Formats: sequence, structure tokens, C-alpha cells
Amino acid sequence: MTIADPLYTDWLHQQIRVKPEQLAVYDLSAARSFTWQQLNDRVDALAHRLIREGIAHGDRIAYLGLNSSDVIEMFFATTRIGAIYVPLNFRLTASELTYILGDCAPSAVFYDQAFKAVIDDIDAVAMPHLTIETTLDGRDSAYERCLMTNEAALPAAPANGDTLSMIMYSSGTTGKPKGVIYTHRMMLASALNLLQPSEASPETRALNVMPLFHIGGMQFVLMTMKCGIPYLMMKSFDPTAMLAAIGDPELGITNIGGVPAMWSAMSLAPEIESTDLSRLRVAATGAESVPEPMLKDWQKRGILLQEVYGMTETGGVVCMAQKADLPEHMGYAGRALPYGEFKVMTSETEEANPGELGEIWMRGASVTPGYWNRPDATEETFVDDWLKSGDIGRKDETGRLSVEDRIKDMYISGGENVYPAEVESVLMAHPDIREVAVIGVADSKWGEIGCAVIASLSGEAVTLASVHALCDSTLARFKWPQQIMHTEALPRNSTGKVQKFLLRQAHS
Repeated sequence: MTIADPLYTDWLHQQIRVKPEQLAVYDLSAARSFTWQQLNDRVDALAHRLIREGIAHGDRIAYLGLNSSDVIEMFFATTRIGAIYVPLNFRLTASELTYILGDCAPSAVFYDQAFKAVIDDIDAVAMPHLTIETTLDGRDSAYERCLMTNEAALPAAPANGDTLSMIMYSSGTTGKPKGVIYTHRMMLASALNLLQPSEASPETRALNVMPLFHIGGMQFVLMTMKCGIPYLMMKSFDPTAMLAAIGDPELGITNIGGVPAMWSAMSLAPEIESTDLSRLRVAATGAESVPEPMLKDWQKRGILLQEVYGMTETGGVVCMAQKADLPEHMGYAGRALPYGEFKVMTSETEEANPGELGEIWMRGASVTPGYWNRPDATEETFVDDWLKSGDIGRKDETGRLSVEDRIKDMYISGGENVYPAEVESVLMAHPDIREVAVIGVADSKWGEIGCAVIASLSGEAVTLASVHALCDSTLARFKWPQQIMHTEALPRNSTGKVQKFLLRQAHS
């Protein structure tokens, strides 16, 4: 028997009891805002439509498209009726989406009209009979017509904390993407994990531009909706638009997050020099290694970037540097947050000593119970209740985590392990390097040597001699890149991570 727990009631129902007329969501791209009551009414109307379509508890509902307040409505309407929300990566091809839809078998697919051509190219066998198009801005559409109803409000109904609420597919940079299972318990832990480090208060205004098919963006939704914080959003990231929003005193933005590539793009935008950053209280970054020169550049602007660490499988952030840690502990992702813990392992059975490198393992209420339709992958990823991350890190004597690199990105040169993220952080101090990725390539003498793939600011070639000059006295010689390749831009996936496997394929 599945036992419902009043702790897991609908978060919008909780907010309309205490602040129905206050701002809930502001979609800057569509120039639309909703109070908690208005948002709840729209969610109720959509939930009624899904019920009329025969969608029931446990069915899946997918969405393909850019960020919008519509997405928040879809998510809450889905979970309100006990169904399971499936956000889709809009950068995937029709073939890749066919695989995902075939795996999760949704009963309905919502989509942004800008992606109609992609929807049309998905194999019909994987598509449900119910597809609903939206314009993301409130104009007449099949989606808006779903909200035209006079039916009574749905009552607040508790859920079982261990029932599924979302399936979020991993980025799939190697092999087929896996569907990470989210439960109501996991989502609550994810939301609460961010509460303290976000310094949440009634004055908090959180801006998100990260895609909502990724937990980096979705965790913002979870935290703000659970805690009654106004959620501001943009359709997608644009450095000029984001700086304009940050500098707008009427918006009063206090909290933002972004991958390192976003922070780099904003620092290079000409508007950065005239943008008032003084209202920002919390500025987070993560998803990949953060170069130290970037941290110091933003420190000069009065912003202490707080590094975070987490995965799709951990409900997002599990560690986050606190402002009290900075700048003394710059380069660390901080200690574990309340609903997760980590350890660093040198083997399946041996834990690393403080300062020693090893694989990061995590467990806690925010960690997934496993993968959708993949018991084999679940068994491979877990040791008892510990999730093996595939990331290399070290824990210092105070319990703070430093994330060094991905296990698969490490290479061995002359018998020595080289972690590319360490080398990249040094190279980012070069005045003409806009972005860089270091990979290991085969070498007859050393087994592997480092190759730095560089996109320069000037468009001119960066010399190997200038790279070595940076490494001198900073890095051991076996870590120095011995080759340079130039590119206009590094290949990145939808979350901003560099796709090093493509670089290895191109430069092997």
C-alpha cells in the first residue's frame, strides 16, 4: 500500500495560503508575470485538461523547448495529477529524441513552436497521440486553449515521498543518455539544499537563464517554488540581456547561477564595465572545473563566485562554497549541504586521506534511487547507497571538496597522471586565450602527451613557447602541453560542458 505523506503536498498550494497576491514568476523574455494565485489557477486548468485526456498517475508527460513560465506550469500540472514530468534537451537531434521518447513512452508531448520541425522529424512510433504546441508568450495556441476552463480548483492532495515525479535524461556525451529518476523526496531535498547557501529571504530575487531540461536550471525552480521566492527567468542565455537584468534596480536581482562559460561571456561583454553588480548577494558557478583566473577576475569586480558541485543524479548541488569560505578557500566547492554527503575513494573499499586524490562518491536524500529502465546502469553506478560520480577530487582537513577532473579526461604521461583541469586553469591566465581544453594524445616516447586546444581572443595563433612560459614554475614539466591546436570555439553540450570526446576524436 502506498502511503501519502502530508509533507509532500503541492508547493503552489502551500504558497497561495500565505501569499496569493505576491509575485511568483516573472518571465522577462515574454514580459509576463504571475502571482502565486494566478500561477496556481493556470496549473489547475492544465491539470484538468490532462485528466480529461485520460492521463493518469505514473504516466509520463514530456516538453521540448526553451525556458518559459509555461514550463513551470507543465511541471506542476504533471506532478499535481501524479504523473511524471520529462524535460527534453532541445539541442538534441530528432534521432536522439526518438530514443529518449521511446525509452520513457510519454502520454503527451508539449513543445515550443520553434521546434515544430524537430517534432515532425521524430519517429512517429515514439510519439504519443497527444501533442500540444505553445508560443511561450501567451498568444493564442493549443497550449493557451488548454487553460480555458471553468472547472473547480483541484484539492491539495499529499503524495508518497518515494513516488516518481520526474525523469531527467543525462547529457549523453558518451553513449546513450540515461533517464535519472526523481522522487518527491529527492525534489524536496534538492530545494532545501539550496536554501541556506542561497541566503534566501523575502527580499531574494533569483534569476535563471540555464536550460530547464538540466538540473542546474531546474533546481532554481525547485528552491524558489518551495520557499516562496520570486523566480525570474529568461528564454535562454544572452550576456548582454543578462547584464541588463542584473543592473536593473527595479528587478533587484540578488541571486544568479551559471556555468563558467556564461561567466566568461559576461566578463568579455562590453556592457560589463557599466553594469551595477552591487545588488548581487549570491553568484554561483559549476558544472565543470572553474579556472582560477576567472574567479579572480570576478573578485576584482566585487563578486565572489561560489563554486558548486553536483550532478543530475544528485538532484543538483550537493556542495557549495559559502561566502565565509572566500577568498581563503577559493577553488573549493565547499562542504556538503544538509541533504547529501560525499567521500573520496581511492578504490572500491579504501577512502582517501585528506588532500589525496580519488573518486567522489555521494549519498543522501537528494540522490536518485536509480535510472529509468536501466537496472544494469543503476547496479554499475552504486555501491550500497553510495553513488560513484566518475569525478576526481580531494577533500581537505576541514571537509571542503576540491573537484579536479573527470576520470575519463585524465591521461598518463611518462607514468604520471595528468589532470587537464589543473593545466587549463593555469593556461587561462594567458592574455590571448579565450577558452582552452587540454586532452591527452598518443606519443611514442611518453605514452601520452598533452595537447592544448585553444580558441584565442585575437584570432591569431598562440605559441607553444608562451604556453610553456605560463607553466614554468607553476606546473611540473610532465604536465606541460607539448602540442597546440587552434579552433574558433570549443564544442560544448547543452549545459556548457566541453565535449572532450569530440576533441579526442578530432585530434587523436
